[in-house]
Amino acid sequence: MQLNAAQKLIQDHLLSGEMKAGEEIGIKIDQTLTQDATGTMVMLELEAMGIDKVKTEASAQYVDHNLIQEDFRNADDHLFLRSSAQKFGIYYSRPGNGVSHPVHMQQLARPGKTLLGSDSHTCANGCMGMLAIGAGGIDVTMAMAGEPYYVKMPRIMGVELTGKLPDWVSAKDVILEMLRRHGVKGGVGKVLEYYGPGVKELSAMDRHVIANMGAELGATATVFPSDEEIKHFLKTQGREDEWIELKADDGAVYDEHEEINLSALEPLIAKPSSPGNVVPVTEVAGEDIYQSYIGSSANPGYRDFAIASEIVKGKQIANGTSLDINPTSRQLLEQLVENGHIANLLSAGARMHQAGCNGCIGMGQAPATGKNSLRTTPRNFPGRSGTREDSVFLCSPETAAASVLTGVITDPRTLDIDYPKIKEPTKFSTQGMLEAPPEDNSQIELEKGPNITTIPDFEPIEDNFDVPVLLKMNDNISTDEILAGGSRVLPYRSNIQKISTFAFEIIDDGYYEEAMKKRDDGGHMVVAGFNYGQGSSREHAALAPRYLGLRVVLVKDFARIHLQNLINFGILPLTFVNEEDYDLVRQGDVLEFRQIHQTIQKQHTFDIKLKGTDRAITVQHDLTKRHLEILLAGGIINWIKEKQ
Repeated sequence: MQLNAAQKLIQDHLLSGEMKAGEEIGIKIDQTLTQDATGTMVMLELEAMGIDKVKTEASAQYVDHNLIQEDFRNADDHLFLRSSAQKFGIYYSRPGNGVSHPVHMQQLARPGKTLLGSDSHTCANGCMGMLAIGAGGIDVTMAMAGEPYYVKMPRIMGVELTGKLPDWVSAKDVILEMLRRHGVKGGVGKVLEYYGPGVKELSAMDRHVIANMGAELGATATVFPSDEEIKHFLKTQGREDEWIELKADDGAVYDEHEEINLSALEPLIAKPSSPGNVVPVTEVAGEDIYQSYIGSSANPGYRDFAIASEIVKGKQIANGTSLDINPTSRQLLEQLVENGHIANLLSAGARMHQAGCNGCIGMGQAPATGKNSLRTTPRNFPGRSGTREDSVFLCSPETAAASVLTGVITDPRTLDIDYPKIKEPTKFSTQGMLEAPPEDNSQIELEKGPNITTIPDFEPIEDNFDVPVLLKMNDNISTDEILAGGSRVLPYRSNIQKISTFAFEIIDDGYYEEAMKKRDDGGHMVVAGFNYGQGSSREHAALAPRYLGLRVVLVKDFARIHLQNLINFGILPLTFVNEEDYDLVRQGDVLEFRQIHQTIQKQHTFDIKLKGTDRAITVQHDLTKRHLEILLAGGIINWIKEKQ
């Protein structure tokens, strides 16, 4: 049988199930990635499970999100994470080393391996010929404990690349083109596999840009072949001996097909407030801007900063604008300094920030009220920047740099300069990027600051209950809207009681108080439209509402990672059988659930009644036997305890 690259990766790691689209499979995980916004919970979960050392080939804990140390909380958590890494046998990347995804790519990513990360953009490492998947923290915890990762076998969409990118068009425009065509749901239940003659025209970091934002399409993973370019990249990192070739067999079949002629692309931009709201830059050219932001895991490469440097070299940014530079790794920053690019940017008026996620996750660089911000980040969901009524556009470094010179959104092709040619370094420094764990962990004690609390105990779902609809929401509700990120919220990532006070505040700032009133009186439910829970993998977006008494979520459909997070914490996820029934349910309605334990085990479709009326809503679930066991136990932690 002729296999594509994604099928080869899955087949090589398949532990249970069959490779039939839609069937649950269990796969072996070789590597894991955690970052500090999600990693504290993972480490607490490892401790709760009594794990001595992780069972993976390599696991790494990165500190890249919560870098602003305005009080003790983030600093304490960094100490906790380092002690946990030493205790459990995990590599540790300290603050300032950079964003997890490019650093992992530089230090640990290996073709042919699987990677599971508690960050939705873990899929970026698919650029290396890996099967790299983002998941909720507790799924990553299970993988670190040696358990399989369970997921429904995705369909494989083959994306054939032909041609070569024109001047002033770069990898960001490729993934924006995919989003323009397919939207934020276009990759749900799929692996996107890029192949064809155009692939060899893309560097390893160009592929990272494209693979990273597969998350914005809702894809399970993105896979690129491992070819001579990946071998060259590993050589620059001193790891050439870890290279293997991985590519689709001749005649390999894909479930779906797409083709992009790179030569025909033009500069693109995603308008507020969705990565899927993509138009040509020419359509919005001339709109005033306040900020251009370059960096993040969505444009992490040397050339992404160097091209901006060359565009602004010898010039000054427009008055009233801010050019924010967010280096993605210390390794990269060293080379940019050595080759004069940082000097070019600073001389032009840029602001230099530390290597990390920073403004991408709302950690600084928030834009002014009512002003446009151009960002090379992967997401522009409402409020994600840290400014509630933000106006964030997503674009390439070329468009961001050109626009900050003129003060308005500018098609970079209109600049009166030749397109800069960037020469990539042939060798990078790898010293001090990862701290290896000690061989003997017997004397290691976990360092816990006062902000770190234990995970609350949750009771299993009742058999008969009535719950009010506390919120009714529209389509594409993101995890940033369910539970905001940013410097105000994320320092409480290891304190569920406190972080829950921020739940749904962007949608309804009275939610917390209303939920607390009902928490001990049966709880509540929420209703929404399509693609509920898109975006970040942070399990806090399920865990905090669960603490506040969320029992049921009823929507038109779910984003993959958030759906699993709801199950993991004992929240019943249901979808409308008839989408028009969404209109029948109002905020404040009470729904009756009867004999739910037996019902969900025997039926995938059933009715729930609107209390005080003769109306019923037909709902459904798509839960496996394992999902049902977890749900009826009150969540995966209870389920694990029952199995011990």
